[in-house]
Amino acid sequence: MSERVPGFSTLAIHAGAQPDPSTGARATPIYQTTSFVFDDVDHAASLFGLQAFGNIYTRIGNPTTAVLEERVAALEGGTAALAVASGHSAQLLAFHAVMQPGDNIVAANKLYGGSINQLNHSFKNFGWEVKWADPDDLNSFEAAIDENTKAIFIESLANPGGIVTDMSSISALAKAKRIPLIVDNTMATPYLCRPIEHGADIVVHSLTKFIGGHGNSMGGIIVDGGSFDWSADDRFPMLSQPRPEYQGIVLHETFGNFAFAIACRVLGLRDLGPAISPFNAFMILTGLETLPLRMQRHCDNAKKVALHLAGHDKVSWVSYAGLPDDKHHSLQQKYMPKGAGAVFTFGVQGGYDAGVRLVSNTDLFSHLANIGDTRSLIIHPASTTHRQLSDDQKTVAGAGPDVVRVSIGLEDVEDIIADLDQALAND
Repeated sequence: MSERVPGFSTLAIHAGAQPDPSTGARATPIYQTTSFVFDDVDHAASLFGLQAFGNIYTRIGNPTTAVLEERVAALEGGTAALAVASGHSAQLLAFHAVMQPGDNIVAANKLYGGSINQLNHSFKNFGWEVKWADPDDLNSFEAAIDENTKAIFIESLANPGGIVTDMSSISALAKAKRIPLIVDNTMATPYLCRPIEHGADIVVHSLTKFIGGHGNSMGGIIVDGGSFDWSADDRFPMLSQPRPEYQGIVLHETFGNFAFAIACRVLGLRDLGPAISPFNAFMILTGLETLPLRMQRHCDNAKKVALHLAGHDKVSWVSYAGLPDDKHHSLQQKYMPKGAGAVFTFGVQGGYDAGVRLVSNTDLFSHLANIGDTRSLIIHPASTTHRQLSDDQKTVAGAGPDVVRVSIGLEDVEDIIADLDQALAND
């Protein structure tokens, strides 16, 4: 057999999958079942005791979902993955594995508005705090870290502004402080960027977006980079200390470089329960097969639209790292040389009211709260996705009153540009 390492497009189609052994089905079947029959009592006991791998209950794992997990792990260069119900679920379970009451997360202040809300408010019910840092000022991360910091959280390509984060520099700081770096790679996808290669310890995605790609199925995933030493001290007891619910097993000692993915599954997903449905896993797998083709078209279209808007008399500014004069262009060339993604923001002259009118005047664009669809999407973040933030928080997050966010789809780019032109003319 050849020892050639498969390329990205080959992995996107084949990783984790084999023809179904019972029927010969080439596509991964949808195992739409709640539970699985055990061979005997000893087999059941070994599964429940983490002494053997296998299927117990679809809340914990499922064969359709397992293919999705293995495929995304292969594309990201990770050791294992756990697919869950949504991107927010992935973040919840990832932090649950490392955080204790009183701990804090140092997070970039350029994040998806829903993540800012999750960190600022919902996580406080667990006794977890957040300390904010500016991805354009690396010193702000070091200044925010203290003895209770258990994770650094950033986006590789930030939503909504398309800002590229200097992952290698933040990773160097994380390693010096012995803190895991968790990177949300939703906007870039592994086609454009593989954060583990730049020092990330854990990668999370909303599979709902570009990986699924068609706006039809919710999902999220956690990818274990396999690089963090959870047992160097006792700061991460979920992984380094005996687990009473599993007869004293120490997860890092037992499972090594994929212990974090195991912890998220058997200590988080098992009890908190945000499981992805097998049908959604199947739909996302189908979308994933064309990820390389779609992402390149997304990027090519987005750059042409950004260039057009940069010269438009009703547009004040464009924030897109793919533009040569953008302040993040050099970071884009370093981390994402194939393209700067499909999502960017621009400022419409006239402020808040003009932004609201613009999104109401488009025809081809769909006005909705999503990104990563085959269709072009548009939204005014200040009145929608970031509405819950204060005015100052909106501005810091790149969602000020004049900001419009677009997710450029796969339509003919001339049609995309024409729709924006007519909407701006009617503003």
